[in-house]
Amino acid sequence: MAAIWQNAAAIWLAQRGHLFPWAPVMLACGIGVYFALRIEPDAVIYGAAGAGIVLLILLGWRLGGIVSPVTWGMALILAGFCLAGLRAHQVAHPVLDWRYYGAIEGRVVGIDRSGSDALRLTLDRVVLERTAPRRMPKRVRVSLHGDQAGFTPVPGATVILTGHLSPPGGPVEPGGFDFQRHAWFLGLGGVGYTRTPVLILEPPESGQWVFRARMAMSERVQDSLPGKAGPFAAAIMTGDRSGLDQQVVENLRITNLAHLLAISGLHMGLVAGFVFAAVRLGLAAWPTVGLRVPSKKLAACVALVAAAGYLALSGGNVATERAFVMVAVALLAVLADRRALSLRGVAVAAMIVLILRPEALLGPGFQMSFAATTALVAVFNWSRGTPFGPGRGPAWLRPIMAVVISSGVAGLATAPIAAAHFNQFAHYGLLANLLTVPLMGVLVMPAAVLAACLLPLGLDWIALWVMGLGIDWILGVAGWVSALEGARGTVISPGPLILPMMMFGALFAVLWQGRLRLLGVAPVLVALLLWTRAERPDVLIADTGALVGVMTEAGRALSAPRGGGFVAENWLENDGDATGQDKAFLRWEAVQLEGWPLRAVKGKRVVAAVTECASGEWLILSAAPEVTLPCTVIHPGTLKQTGALALYRTETGLRAVSARQITGNRLWNSQ
Repeated sequence: MAAIWQNAAAIWLAQRGHLFPWAPVMLACGIGVYFALRIEPDAVIYGAAGAGIVLLILLGWRLGGIVSPVTWGMALILAGFCLAGLRAHQVAHPVLDWRYYGAIEGRVVGIDRSGSDALRLTLDRVVLERTAPRRMPKRVRVSLHGDQAGFTPVPGATVILTGHLSPPGGPVEPGGFDFQRHAWFLGLGGVGYTRTPVLILEPPESGQWVFRARMAMSERVQDSLPGKAGPFAAAIMTGDRSGLDQQVVENLRITNLAHLLAISGLHMGLVAGFVFAAVRLGLAAWPTVGLRVPSKKLAACVALVAAAGYLALSGGNVATERAFVMVAVALLAVLADRRALSLRGVAVAAMIVLILRPEALLGPGFQMSFAATTALVAVFNWSRGTPFGPGRGPAWLRPIMAVVISSGVAGLATAPIAAAHFNQFAHYGLLANLLTVPLMGVLVMPAAVLAACLLPLGLDWIALWVMGLGIDWILGVAGWVSALEGARGTVISPGPLILPMMMFGALFAVLWQGRLRLLGVAPVLVALLLWTRAERPDVLIADTGALVGVMTEAGRALSAPRGGGFVAENWLENDGDATGQDKAFLRWEAVQLEGWPLRAVKGKRVVAAVTECASGEWLILSAAPEVTLPCTVIHPGTLKQTGALALYRTETGLRAVSARQITGNRLWNSQ
């Protein structure tokens, strides 16, 4: 026993000096625990966790040795738990608990497009008629339908409209994406639509100048670059996606090029890298100054200012903030004469993001960004001194090898995450990235920086024209690759533990020192095996009762050819089924629920005519029945309490799992 303990201690001590990258992992574990709970913790729990943090830190400081890292890790887990809870309470705001129709007044603070390609406004300073101030949502989001030809959204303007609002919806199926939680952290207390014209009640005030500058620049860019290139350029320069064609977005997703559209690590890194290189080369070309100042550090300072300006101009969303933090850490490392790209730097960036926005852990942006960065740093650090390392091979081949390796590594690192969240993977994603990413770095983003610099002189059109050439190529590649047979692959949604298991195994393989790191491969393989055996619910029932989906041998059959499109799309995507709702309805007509103790009835008159059912039958109604029935009745009244339902066939009948059973009673769904 003593020998085993000594060997374990030696292995543990060998990790000294390499444990800091584990800090954000432990913090993330605590955040994950908070979001996995089904009951909102009370003040006593937080008090106990706070006391535990202090006790563990003191214990680690007192005992030292191999015990200290363990106590610090446990303290970080508790700290992540407390941070997530603090953030959830910090953003607390009123949420509608009823369906509202009437006048809506608010200030425009966001402009984008919905999934149905409708212009969408985010409003704050909301005023709803016949609604007490204490029940007034902090923000609402409204999609604009109908004839809006005479309306042009003005950033910061106060608008008035007549529309429908409802509370943010819960998961479309048990265990699915929780929009209620997402909306809670966005500050959205209601979502809806209008079919009447939107009117500007008051012009913009003195505030919102950054938002107005963004939208003004977006408009100028789109005016200078007609066609599909203009909205793409506006999106990567200002974060404004309101002009994007949905087919362009879909092509980019199918080809794994959507990351070129989002202002994330690639764009922020390219902007900062271009400015850093330009300033350093400029100083080197001016010997009088270049020999008297620390040009490298000065270039890092200028690049940091440029990155901060890009952050402000892009709207400062979570993905851009995360990218800025990572770039800032790298540039500050240059100022401190430390290696700019290291696992420690990635860990510092992850810690900052998780402390500021713990909810980012659950989003695909955070997961994919840090997965790609961690994998790239680890691979390039490992390859130093090998024939495949940077600086090896002929000079003309080095840039090509760097692009191939980085695209391949980033693609492999993010593929499982993208597949888990979006239920698809790009068969030709590597090809599309190899044909576009280099052009993005050497032409498109440098031209964007030059356009911003030339804008005050009115000469930005020159750089924008050059930028448009590169964007046209990128969009052409996306259209060509997406049209190839089999370009888009679909995959079934994994279970709730599969992705965390896979990520922990991969992190162990990267962060652990020594041969034991190979043990990290085991959880990854087990997770992949479980994913291949993942099962989908036999029956899904929407939280309105208006849509039912039954799994058949041909795929899921849907009870309606239209209506509930968002729900239907998510169900089919989670099944790994690329079929549309209309074709899924044809399966319903073919199956007619033969052999199922299940009946779906839609329409108030048809529901009113239902007066009997078998005792073991499940009756799904789109409205409450007028009589008491002996069977299990599901209708909007019961679904309001349970949320969406999943039914599984067992030997004794059907077993139901509700969305509320999975989400529990939390801040965001108990308003």
